[in-house]
Amino acid sequence: MIPMRDGVKLHTTIFVPRGVQAPLPFVFMRTPYGIAGAGRALRGYFHAFVTDGYIFVFQDIRGRYTSEGQFVMMRPPRPPRQRGDSSAVDESTDAYDTIEWLIHRVPNNNARVGMLGISYPGWLTVMAMLDPHPALKAASPQASPADMFLGDDFHHNGAFRLSYGFEYAAMMETSKEQEDFAFDRYDTYQWYLDLGPLSNVNARYLHGKIPTWNDYVAHPNYDWFWQKQAAAPYLTRVTVPTLNVAGWWDQEDFYGPMKIYDLLEPHDTGRVNYLVVGPWNHGGWAGEGAKLGDIDFGGPTGTYFQDSILAPWFAHFLKDQGELRQPEAITFEAGSNQWRSWDQWPPRRRTTERSLYFRAGGRLSFEPPAGNGAAAFDSYVSDPAHPVPYRHRPIQPTYSPHGSDWYAWLVQDQRFVDGRADVLSWETEPLADDVTIAGDITANLFVSTTGTDGDWIVKLIDVYPEEYPKDWKLAGRQLMVANDVLRARFRNSFEKPEPLRSNQVTPIRIDLHTQDYRFLKGHRIMVQVQSTWFPLIDRNPQTFVTNIFEARASDYRAATIRVYRSARRPSSVKVNVVRP
Repeated sequence: MIPMRDGVKLHTTIFVPRGVQAPLPFVFMRTPYGIAGAGRALRGYFHAFVTDGYIFVFQDIRGRYTSEGQFVMMRPPRPPRQRGDSSAVDESTDAYDTIEWLIHRVPNNNARVGMLGISYPGWLTVMAMLDPHPALKAASPQASPADMFLGDDFHHNGAFRLSYGFEYAAMMETSKEQEDFAFDRYDTYQWYLDLGPLSNVNARYLHGKIPTWNDYVAHPNYDWFWQKQAAAPYLTRVTVPTLNVAGWWDQEDFYGPMKIYDLLEPHDTGRVNYLVVGPWNHGGWAGEGAKLGDIDFGGPTGTYFQDSILAPWFAHFLKDQGELRQPEAITFEAGSNQWRSWDQWPPRRRTTERSLYFRAGGRLSFEPPAGNGAAAFDSYVSDPAHPVPYRHRPIQPTYSPHGSDWYAWLVQDQRFVDGRADVLSWETEPLADDVTIAGDITANLFVSTTGTDGDWIVKLIDVYPEEYPKDWKLAGRQLMVANDVLRARFRNSFEKPEPLRSNQVTPIRIDLHTQDYRFLKGHRIMVQVQSTWFPLIDRNPQTFVTNIFEARASDYRAATIRVYRSARRPSSVKVNVVRP
């Protein structure tokens, strides 16, 4: 138990290699998920570090498992005015105090520390970077959240991530250890539908006992609560060499690591802010990484990352070993299945902006529409009583001990919704040549609704050829390359929501984030648009209410949606195409 500055003691496990004479650096990871099985990491994800020789430190954060103190979900950093107050603590001070104890109490160390972690431990690594101990010499935040309202676990663009937000909060705050919520249905799609309005969560199940759920309800907009948790106000300098790691198909935190890299870039005068993005789901680089679902990447991408990128990077900064040959950004280009190096990300100097326009007859084209006819739109009815499932049913609980498709749902075949009347699709002709995109992707839609609020989900999809002898189970496959949702009440401001005007054409912009992907010759490019994605995203009543967490059942109404595709209102998806 290591004491912090306020007297709270944190449970910490230290692994020291036997028979090593030279002083060794520390590899340090802090976590809310328990460290009882930390030794397994030495045989798995940390195997390359074990071979190189390090002292390994794992720690339960405040209020979790056998550590003392009170757990606060995503504990905000202390304000600057409290920096001199020894009673003011946060995750940064706990990391600092632990490092101070380690370098003075653990024999035979070289007074250098590297920190890393995936997901919440990645965020804890970011917190340690804010006011780092002088011995912290390198940090790798991996799949770290950066903003829980704009793009990470709990919301995307203001749309509440219902199934994950509910299940994670219950898991983390029911007790000091992890405790899964007990569903009485295997298919949670039906459970969440039967739940009705979100106000029933506390009324029927949580009874006000889960602090994070209460925070969702009390803070439905991007107010001070979410802003003080976000990384943006604090990442105003590069304090240590930083290796940001993300996965293109991360089902939990893709926004975060890309945002952290972007926030640090303007301050990176020493050119020590790096980015690695691979073909992984959440934390997939900790395994072999040869496949995700049915998609084969042609080799063990995770093993390559561990042995050829991660371990040499830390060895350089913590042991002065080897010449650092790390480019600014390394990304895996799925489709062609090759690693690419870039001197900046996004690689604007090597790409050209182009737009994929929605056209009549379900066609998608790089050529804009020419006509302005009154019928230049496609429409559907969005009914909250019959929402579009976000993945194949049955939808198991997120972390079901009996197995769950959660981990690879982003690569599931989208044909399961392509024929629904409430999902619109547009696709190109088979490509005559490869089309490679690298960089930002943005949907620019012109829409209207008979309601006064609504959600819009946009997916960019690679459609495989119908004849695909290389792997017949992928024949005709619709693979999501990029996607996201916008809650339209936040189209102008996340702080001040406003209703839509019924039947009025409204432009909306949806950030589909970033990608490095090659659409191969003979494939098609598809875009899908829909207004429900359940129960990943809670149902929008489609009637504007002040707080959706307090909406009544009568507020939920079907609405007719139009997506326009004329020369004057050219709905499209903007991509950055790599020049030959």
